[in-house]
Amino acid sequence: MNILKAIIGVSALTMLSRVTGLARAAVQARVFGAGAVNDAFEIAFQLPNMMRRLFAEGAFAQAFVPLLSEYKGQRGEAATHQLINRVATLQLVALIVVTLIGVISAPFLMFAFASGFRQTPGKFEIAVELLQIMFPYLIFISLTALAGGVMNVWKKFAVPAVTPVLLNICMIGASLFATPYFSQPIYALAWGVVAGGIAQLAMQLWPLKKLGMFPKLDFHFRDEGVKRILKAMAPAIIGVSVAQISILINTRYASFFGDGYVSWLKNADRLMELPTALLGVAIGTVILPALGVLRNEKNERGYAELLDWGMRFALIATLPAMAVMIVLSVPMVSVLFQGGAFKASDVMQTAPAVAAYAVGVVALVWIKILAPAFYAQQDTATPVKIAVRVLLITQLLNAVFIWLIFDKFAPHLKHAALALSTSLGAVLNAWWLYRGLRARGLYVPRGGWSRFASQLFAATSLATACVLVARPIDAWWTQSHLLERGLMLAALFGLGGSIYLAMLYCFGYRLRDLKR
Repeated sequence: MNILKAIIGVSALTMLSRVTGLARAAVQARVFGAGAVNDAFEIAFQLPNMMRRLFAEGAFAQAFVPLLSEYKGQRGEAATHQLINRVATLQLVALIVVTLIGVISAPFLMFAFASGFRQTPGKFEIAVELLQIMFPYLIFISLTALAGGVMNVWKKFAVPAVTPVLLNICMIGASLFATPYFSQPIYALAWGVVAGGIAQLAMQLWPLKKLGMFPKLDFHFRDEGVKRILKAMAPAIIGVSVAQISILINTRYASFFGDGYVSWLKNADRLMELPTALLGVAIGTVILPALGVLRNEKNERGYAELLDWGMRFALIATLPAMAVMIVLSVPMVSVLFQGGAFKASDVMQTAPAVAAYAVGVVALVWIKILAPAFYAQQDTATPVKIAVRVLLITQLLNAVFIWLIFDKFAPHLKHAALALSTSLGAVLNAWWLYRGLRARGLYVPRGGWSRFASQLFAATSLATACVLVARPIDAWWTQSHLLERGLMLAALFGLGGSIYLAMLYCFGYRLRDLKR
């Protein structure tokens, strides 16, 4: 398999997903704004998404994909299909139970994670109802992730990568066309989420059938493979839960800051997810099965070389992305979100959080490369230990930033402090993962890293300086027409990108050098 070609293919399809995701966020911002009602939706949508990390592409995928790859390579397709049947059946039963509990306990969950909403009359109650509507989305998206894991093992990356587009389309349609039919328009968006979950699952069914791996009910839960997955999931669940707990603590903080803070933070998070998804998710999706194969072949040199290649490839793209998000945070937020109910003041509140999130972009993508190196070894415990340490340090940073620094000097930007803590935590996470792999001898960096990194830094610095000189002041971005803003942003992207690529060419980099 050509790794670069596969990553580019997944990235292109993920780009389609993320572009439609940004379009959905832009429509949502213009229709619902950044006030109390949208805050309620963001928290309510976040809770089933948190559970999705456990039952879908998070803990479940980390345990399921390596074992499925092993079964396919060593036991044949009949045994592999049997494993899929039993895992899918157990997953379905667990999802139904968790969803019922979630719907019933929605008021208690919302109180635990967003009790600050009680400060605004009606905000808490709307959030509870939205959560009850959207919790069944968990069933559909988790089964979608199982199907996607199967197809990734068979190196069928296209359908899983493009499937999220359907969710965005459903949410855009609900925002634009269904709101007049609801007494509270935001409920239309919640039902759009459920429709999107159903559409995503439906899209996976035929490709699974073509592979001959369509799941059938099989309640034999004492199967050896099922037990191995559950055993591997146990520490992974803790690790994923730690990451989600950190996010929920951040949103709990934001719920007490006042109306709009949750929405500003979530919109900034969506911008941060664009580079991390295009590269991190794509590389992680392709590399995890490949690392599993190399482990089964006991090819330690190939294992280390693949990790090194992934780290270098990611840095070439993420370093300029980090710079862009810092220096063009106001232009990007203005072009994407400003208009309708999303005002210029919302732009100026969202942009600092975007810049704070940008600090961790490189680290977040590297985590998507380094963590699968542990999962491919069927070691989910080490990333968990690291995640726990990162959670504790992140919350310490939150306390320092919010109460000792931002509360005194920039109280209106306390949500940006939450984003900055998250970014610094990601840097620590990536560093500890790297050290762990080095200690085990699983990753030995190839020569030339210092020269490679210094050249990228020089190219990024020159491109960033040119963009800073050409960039109009913030007031221009919030007062100009959307078309003018869009054209200027595109020109700045073109300027910075051209200079960066020209510098790389001068340093001797060629596209063929990235092939693997």
